[in-house]
Amino acid sequence: MLTEKLNNGVEIPVIGLGTYRIGHTDEETYRAVRSALEVGYRHIDTATLYLNEKPVGRAIRESGIAREDIFVTTKLWGSDVLSNRIHEAFDGSLSNLGLDYVDLYLVHWPVKGKLGFTWQTMEQIYQTGKAKSIGVSNHLIHHLEELLQEASIVPAVNQMELHPYLTQKDVVAYCRRKGIVPEAWSPLGSSKIPLLQEEMLKDIGARYDKSPAQIVLRWNIDTGVVSIPKSSDFHRQQENIAIFDFQLTPEEIGQIDALNRDYRTGIDPDKISF
Repeated sequence: MLTEKLNNGVEIPVIGLGTYRIGHTDEETYRAVRSALEVGYRHIDTATLYLNEKPVGRAIRESGIAREDIFVTTKLWGSDVLSNRIHEAFDGSLSNLGLDYVDLYLVHWPVKGKLGFTWQTMEQIYQTGKAKSIGVSNHLIHHLEELLQEASIVPAVNQMELHPYLTQKDVVAYCRRKGIVPEAWSPLGSSKIPLLQEEMLKDIGARYDKSPAQIVLRWNIDTGVVSIPKSSDFHRQQENIAIFDFQLTPEEIGQIDALNRDYRTGIDPDKISF
């Protein structure tokens, strides 16, 4: 699996499995993660909010794959920031996962008025060694600027909604300048948007014998964006990582970039509440 080097030297696989609402039950979640690991995924993304850290952790522990070979991300929820329970929330996530450490711990959403305090506490967690990297999610440029004013450690990752209808080029460019790796959640869009029905994506896919989804995921890789597509289907999981045998041309990347509509399927980071 191709990896991207974070600003602290840690390697993150460029494709991971997103697990938000990946199963209706713990057993379905467990099976989806086990399936992904069997297919070849080595990057699993979860969060406190998802209420599935226990089955995700069990799937990882029972996979037979060495712990150091699986990159695990979880996230801090805003209500734990507001109640000043950041350390307790992190310890709770480790306990739920049944792991000694996570590879990446993210601030899930910016909490207004608490960005500097939150990040200083994240740095304390990083110093324990129980989070090999720390970063943020859903942070816009002004959030990052505020955070960096008080930071000793630059976030390793900014995970954000990013797909051809929402390219967030300004945020991505800012992250690159600061040494922050951009990561896409919902990289294939959602049922709310007809992204994968775009004829242009089908046309590009026909040139490489690839699906529109594979073209979009390759676009992420070719533009330096880590992505975490969600799928519980074995064959789709296989398809989503079968993207390392071709590369898009600059012209094709430009065509996909031009699909941008600044269209969010999720919450505006400036309007989140907890």
